[in-house]
Amino acid sequence: MSANLQNVMERISAEYYQLTASERKVADYITDHQKDSQIMSISELAEASGVAEATITRFCRKLDYKGYNAFKLALANNMASRRGIPFLSGEVTPEDDIQEMCHKLYGAEVDAISQTLTMIDPDKIRQAADLLTRAGKVLCMGQGGSMIMAEEAAHIFSTAGMSFFAMSDSHTQTVYLATLTEQDAVFFFSYSGATREAVELLELAHRRRVPVVLVTHFPKSPACSYADVVLQCGAIEGPLQLGSVPARMAQLFLIDALFTEVCRRQENTIEEVRSDLADLLAAKHL
Repeated sequence: MSANLQNVMERISAEYYQLTASERKVADYITDHQKDSQIMSISELAEASGVAEATITRFCRKLDYKGYNAFKLALANNMASRRGIPFLSGEVTPEDDIQEMCHKLYGAEVDAISQTLTMIDPDKIRQAADLLTRAGKVLCMGQGGSMIMAEEAAHIFSTAGMSFFAMSDSHTQTVYLATLTEQDAVFFFSYSGATREAVELLELAHRRRVPVVLVTHFPKSPACSYADVVLQCGAIEGPLQLGSVPARMAQLFLIDALFTEVCRRQENTIEEVRSDLADLLAAKHL
């Protein structure tokens, strides 16, 4: 892992599932308290996150920093580089007026898309587009808030006449997944990439040799082991921000990029399909 390729928060995300349980406590605390963490002593951070000082030291070394001071400097530099971009986590307060609140939310959502843009690997977008274009059927799946993104993906791709469909019930997901073949595909959404159901479903897809495109924030999460293509989304989400809007904005940006890449490969066909759909839907308007 190169210090030049990732800022400190990206490194935490990349290595999160390689950390011990105690080290994850540190990562979670820092993610939720970035501004406070940059000025804490090692003993203060250890107490706040409920771990020993030695855990903090190991945590810093796992992220490829020589020690805690080097880590704190990287955290401060990261905060300075984002000056002017308000963070949602810990920033919206009861004292904020509506305009201030909206500016903070706007900043968090723009930042999520900006983070995702820096994480995009053009080769992976091409590989995912290849996989989805040649698939006979594409099953879009996720759990909880991620299922909302799967349903949105199925809807967007269906407007271009492609055979994308979403199943929300975990039992139904298993049943439909068991009917797919190597000529089909799975488009899976999991911010953490570490829920039991996600891993079980993707393991089943892997056993059946069904190609998988996975959208996640953590590139070394357990689910990634069973994906053919992993697309990493931005939006650093703390443990108390489950299904945050910035995280969804980041995933929508990836869906849009992938949809556009798929569509421009078959522009004439898709334009005809969308024109026909527009005519059919026009009849539903008063």
